[in-house]
Amino acid sequence: GRPGLGLPGRRPRGPARSTREPWGLLGRPCTPKPSGSRVAARRGAGPFGRRNIVLSNPKKRNALSLAMLKSLQNDILHEAESNDLKVIVISGRDGQKRFLAILWLTGVMMLIRNHPVPVIAMVNGLATAAGCQLVASCDIAVASDKASFATPGVNVGLFCSTLRCPGESSVALEMLLTGEPISAQDALLHGLLSKVVPEPRLQEETMRIAAKIASLSRPVVSLGKATFYKQLPQDLKTAYCLSSQAMVDNLALRDGQEGISAFLQKRPPVWSH
Repeated sequence: GRPGLGLPGRRPRGPARSTREPWGLLGRPCTPKPSGSRVAARRGAGPFGRRNIVLSNPKKRNALSLAMLKSLQNDILHEAESNDLKVIVISGRDGQKRFLAILWLTGVMMLIRNHPVPVIAMVNGLATAAGCQLVASCDIAVASDKASFATPGVNVGLFCSTLRCPGESSVALEMLLTGEPISAQDALLHGLLSKVVPEPRLQEETMRIAAKIASLSRPVVSLGKATFYKQLPQDLKTAYCLSSQAMVDNLALRDGQEGISAFLQKRPPVWSH
């Protein structure tokens, strides 16, 4: 059937929410911190902190109501400046075949872009309407080979104009103007996705990427993410200037110095956060 758009203001028949789940390294459940923090931090060879946000609105195939949108925004913003938080993974509830369907997600998209830690989308099924836009807004997007992507709003007179498809404006326009879906492999080819894996390996691979990011220096990763997006729309000269200044700022960081020392001493670095 035609994908639902989940228009804001319609009350879903069942509970609609996003939930934070306590997870440790590579998806293994762990006990939340007794301080009340909803960021799971596991201390071992290095600090780990991953937040899983699970979108759940089964009655509406994961369509996003206003209440669920507010919950998602709160979950993204929750303790964003905590040094324990290293990476965020957004996914749909297990068994739901649509990642998300909503008319308007601009606020959430900007939160993801400006968030100090990387945000990863994990997609298994159909990401439609602004669900597709949400995937495109995440810093990294991993999908199963069963996933597909569409912006079908034009079929009902609603143009989904906020789709980002890096470097492939003609592909984005084809999706927007026809409403036809594309496969995960095509989405990967045109830059909408970072990686496509067999469905049974989706969670394992996504959590592997998240764990790798979480093992790195938060200040360095945050600086790198901010600089990447800041220089992206600039002309070549300005982009080089911004990147050069970021390198200077990076070297001034405690973790920048630690990384150099660890390399010279042939030992693993010990990051501040």
